[in-house]
Amino acid sequence: MHKAMRSMMALGAVAGLAFSAGVAEAKTCFKKGAIGEAGSQQDAKLQVDEALLQAVDWGAWAAWMGSNNKVGAAANLPGYTYGPRSYSCKQGGSWGWTCRGSATICKL
Repeated sequence: MHKAMRSMMALGAVAGLAFSAGVAEAKTCFKKGAIGEAGSQQDAKLQVDEALLQAVDWGAWAAWMGSNNKVGAAANLPGYTYGPRSYSCKQGGSWGWTCRGSATICKL
């Protein structure tokens, strides 16, 4: 086999490994937490949902805000899945309601 051909095959193998590593990396999940405060419990949960997405990708946040997704419901976003959220809310605080929440967000 020619030296140039072996070099091209080796380069192709390295590129293939790099591509497969990139694919494996792309399907990563993040467990995120956030705090929201608002005048109502529902709005405090919305603040949590927004902060969770903003912590990962502002484009995903914009897509979620522009869709019909419901607070707390699982959602598919361009390039991500946004799992169901869990919340712990208490009345009080400077805005009326404070909610702490978490979710798993996966990059596809």
